[in-house]
Amino acid sequence: MNIATAHSGAATANWDAWVQEVVAPYGRQIDQDSRVPGEVISALKDAGAFASGFPGGFAADPSDPLAAALDHGLMHQALGAASASVQGVLNVHHMGGSALAKWSSKAQRSHWMPKLLSGEVCCAIAMTEPEVGSDISAVETWATPEAGGYRLTGQKAWITCGDFADLFVLIARAEAGPTAFLLPKGTKGLRVEPIKDMLGCRGYMMANLHLKEVFLPETHLLGRPGFGASHVAVTGLEAGRLNLAWGCVGLADAAFTLALRRAKTRKQFGTMIGEFQLVQQLLARMATDIHAARLLCQSASSARATRQMDAAKQATMAKYFASQMVGRATRDAQQIFGAEGIGPNTPMALYHRDSRIMEVIEGTTQVLESMIARLALSEVQSS
Repeated sequence: MNIATAHSGAATANWDAWVQEVVAPYGRQIDQDSRVPGEVISALKDAGAFASGFPGGFAADPSDPLAAALDHGLMHQALGAASASVQGVLNVHHMGGSALAKWSSKAQRSHWMPKLLSGEVCCAIAMTEPEVGSDISAVETWATPEAGGYRLTGQKAWITCGDFADLFVLIARAEAGPTAFLLPKGTKGLRVEPIKDMLGCRGYMMANLHLKEVFLPETHLLGRPGFGASHVAVTGLEAGRLNLAWGCVGLADAAFTLALRRAKTRKQFGTMIGEFQLVQQLLARMATDIHAARLLCQSASSARATRQMDAAKQATMAKYFASQMVGRATRDAQQIFGAEGIGPNTPMALYHRDSRIMEVIEGTTQVLESMIARLALSEVQSS
């Protein structure tokens, strides 16, 4: 198969076939090595996956923003089914890239966006710190202004693709408040500390970032000072939550497909286990949950593409529901497999470990509950 042209100009339905052929065979290796191999990264570049979701990036119909948004979601769904780790790499690239695309200067866009679209540069977003998670306004990494730029000192923790990305959209505290910066990986004073042996999604290539007297010129300021949390980070998180929701649908569907096959081939007490009512109950719940999550993702993608007022809320709800759904689905699938679902190096065990990560990243379930409630309350007029 010619990877370079495998998906170019193809219909959206072909993401599934392409990903299963090119990415899925590496799923176990990625988990064991805690790294996405170079040949997979190269294949993603050649297929236009790094450009997906950006203006000028691959789309089934570039003139149709809704078609492009749905194609982008279906790509993340297909990747989630093949490797949650690979889906996470492209997710964080799109998070950082979305923030850069929206808030950068003309010069910054001209320099960085062609490299992001081609995959020459992988972008990541660096917000989380050892004592700061979802409360981005409380970041402790400090940016001190000096002649010609800023001097940054602090630490970022649990950064997805921290050990792989070439460019970070980093949030630090300045006099005006949380402020965003573009931090190239090779910058003097930046030390990258890889994180190994994660519970799941080991191919995220996570790292802690240590900044010691890092100097960034003013040209590396992203957006206005003080807008890092309220504008730049929000843009990245909205994109990331929706991408992740699509990935959860793919991961859950992969577990469900294996569970269906198992239910149709395994016998107990002389009967296929798929004939047992309690097994059917598990299958029914999985099928309904996956379908509901997919519809939420489709609605949120449509809202995002057509710039609806509630697009951010829909993306948050999609991630909230899908991240819990995938945990239920993988647990139910494990029950159908029995002991084989918890054995070493089994697909079901990997699915379960990966699914557990989804309720933590891009906002925990509890944080998203508060956000959704506040957004809903803000839509109601006081009497």
